[in-house]
Amino acid sequence: MEPSIQLTSSGRLKHFLSVYGLDNALLTEILDTADSFIEVGERNIRKVPLLRGKTVVNLFFEHSTRTRSTFELAAKRLSADVLNLDISTSATSKGESLSDMLKNLEAMASDMFVVRHSQSGAAHFIANSVTPGVAIINAGDGWHAHPTQAMLDMLTIRQKLGRFEGLKVAIVGDILHSRVARSQIRALNTLGVEEVRVIAPDTLLPQHVECLGVKVFRQMAKGLKDVDVIIMLRLQKERMEGGLLPSEQEYFRLYGLDRDKLALAKPGAIVMHPGPINRGVEISSDVADGSQSVILNQVTNGIAIRMAVMSMAMGGQNECKSAIREAAE
Repeated sequence: MEPSIQLTSSGRLKHFLSVYGLDNALLTEILDTADSFIEVGERNIRKVPLLRGKTVVNLFFEHSTRTRSTFELAAKRLSADVLNLDISTSATSKGESLSDMLKNLEAMASDMFVVRHSQSGAAHFIANSVTPGVAIINAGDGWHAHPTQAMLDMLTIRQKLGRFEGLKVAIVGDILHSRVARSQIRALNTLGVEEVRVIAPDTLLPQHVECLGVKVFRQMAKGLKDVDVIIMLRLQKERMEGGLLPSEQEYFRLYGLDRDKLALAKPGAIVMHPGPINRGVEISSDVADGSQSVILNQVTNGIAIRMAVMSMAMGGQNECKSAIREAAE
């Protein structure tokens, strides 16, 4: 279902709802397009006119700081007009249906909705509901998917290690509740890494997780051996029911990343975290701030990736390079 929803009849990006259904070539095109926007962020004037005259609505039904602010920056750097909708004070909190709210926003000539929602499938529902020509970008839905986070992670890996082939990647922590992990696993396998590992206690692993294309480890000592990339996940305490963990201190002892556990990976292995970080729970401060950490690079790359998918969904794949050249002249 997702390929027909996300893609035009010619195979171009229409919405960006999930990495599922997108092949290696299209994921690589997203990364290449994002690369072309990295240089924009290093200029004195950090704008290109690609979405000039377009209106982007940030439709966040779930609180976020990092994701919302990077989408807003990305849209503004593409020269779009941006509307940030505070759902807590919107008419939906007064009884208006989501469908009616979307129709009203479309009546204001909106061109794109960036959607974050606590319910899995919300972005797909909206994509099926909006007028043709309005693009939907999924900024995270329930436990289902967070495709732009996965792609900014892929961009960071490619920048730092130069390839995907032959890499061993370990994803550590709360796999059960993580939409990020599900999107990362799919993207890593599509882009051709050698092995994706997940490391977690049984209580934080989905049933039949092996079916996602991963190798499962329940101990850090075995799971981190000879890996090139370590992705630490936030404990999603707001989505947990009681009894999944004995204590945060015990979790850190067994599954938190510190210097001793990092030494099990390959020399020069990179450390990633989608944020926000719980220091002393998932990762120690000396590792989070250390020389192998690329966490801040992930944040920077988030802007470029979001510029890429927004411009591609608005039909700008072939115009990105020319727009960047024109802005530099």
